[in-house]
Amino acid sequence: MSSVSYPVRVRGHLDAQPSRWLWLVKWLLALPHYFVLAFLWVAFVLLSVVAWVAILVTGRYPRGIFGFNVGVLRWTWRVQYYAYGALGTDRYPPFSLGEEPDYPATLEVAYPGQLSRGLALVKWWLLAIPHYLVAGVFLGGGVWAVAGAQDGNNGLAGVGLIGICVLIAGVTLAATGRYPKGIFDMVLGMNRWVLRVAAYAGLMTDQYPPLRLDMGGDDPAGTLTVPTTDAGGGASPS
Repeated sequence: MSSVSYPVRVRGHLDAQPSRWLWLVKWLLALPHYFVLAFLWVAFVLLSVVAWVAILVTGRYPRGIFGFNVGVLRWTWRVQYYAYGALGTDRYPPFSLGEEPDYPATLEVAYPGQLSRGLALVKWWLLAIPHYLVAGVFLGGGVWAVAGAQDGNNGLAGVGLIGICVLIAGVTLAATGRYPKGIFDMVLGMNRWVLRVAAYAGLMTDQYPPLRLDMGGDDPAGTLTVPTTDAGGGASPS
């Protein structure tokens, strides 16, 4: 057994004095990004299939595809952080797949090197199911939306915890000019969970995402205990 830092690092730094009212129109300002991201995510899915085949054949994630897909996650996180995934900054996100280290929201994924062929067959649909359920609660999944529609009495059934917390933060910001620190920390923790799962399901790491809510803007330097790779190149999540 060995302990290693989790390879997906998600950070966000809250603006010192965010605008009280800009958040009301960010849905409009972010539309160009949403348009581009729609195409980028189609490419992400298609290239992930190519990477899956490459992992099965070679045990490695092609570096070019890895760099592009990490870029899509970065771009998505910056837009979400600016808009209704966090409302953490009023600085407009760059149209970039690159690192952009000076932007208040950053995401890094360490290149994995050798990957397990066996895990590639099951981790994205079977092993990740518990995380999909949690992410559905955070983001607001179709299951909850359908349940609310059937009950006829739950107007927030399709709204995730992230959306609810961000709405509370926006209303508080408009009323007081301050973003509640506790809500910010929780929002970052939930987004961090979701992005770790996205990277795992995208085959970018064999390390199972931790079942914990790491809150706060700075990604903690906690460790995961994971099995060492066996002689046949296989590994299993902790």
